[in-house]
Amino acid sequence: MAHPLSGQVVIITGASSGIGAATARALARLGARLALAARSAERLSALANELGPETLPVPTDVTSASSVERLITATLERFGRIDVLFANAGLYLPGQVAEGEPEAWAQLMAVNVEGVMRCARAVLPHMLAQRSGDILVTSSISGHVDIVWEPIYSASKHAVQSFVHTLRRQVAPHNIRVGAIAPGMVANELWGITDPDDIERRVAERASLRSEDVAAAVVFMLSQPRHVTIRDLVMLPANQDL
Repeated sequence: MAHPLSGQVVIITGASSGIGAATARALARLGARLALAARSAERLSALANELGPETLPVPTDVTSASSVERLITATLERFGRIDVLFANAGLYLPGQVAEGEPEAWAQLMAVNVEGVMRCARAVLPHMLAQRSGDILVTSSISGHVDIVWEPIYSASKHAVQSFVHTLRRQVAPHNIRVGAIAPGMVANELWGITDPDDIERRVAERASLRSEDVAAAVVFMLSQPRHVTIRDLVMLPANQDL
């Protein structure tokens, strides 16, 4: 029997590394058709070549209305529909507010919050017309817990949580599901962790998740029967004290 996600058309933002790339690989193995979006054309192209002909790389800046519209247009021209948006693109910024750079804060908010909203707005007319779809957003444990060492990042993820919860209620009558996945510490590039040995050490210490762990949870959320919505899935490494 075919997997529920086989043949589904999935847009993944932030697809060139980390959770996005791991999710693209997981979905490709299940037979999904993928539109991969990120700023790095070179890395997107390499991943698309790895995953095969049912993968479309579309260099995209989620803070740009015209760039997001090109992503939607290219996806529809290639695949004819959009079944899933995985709004995963994000920036991370820790630090003390008194020492922070407001311009960097604005860029983080533009990607983490405005980018999610832009992409959701762009896919919704198509999902409403076909009366089906899934919008899944990468949030964070920082959207559930006020984390003192990352106040701007926490603020962005609290905003994402509010958007997910309210949008879900607006579009649920149209058979569109909206949810958020909220990982704790993930050993990947977003946190500057790239050495494979370092990743394995952190995982062995139960101090970090792998990107692949989050990808498996994304597949689980999207694979539920249509009458089931997982609004929030929070996942932590076993030893993260939050």
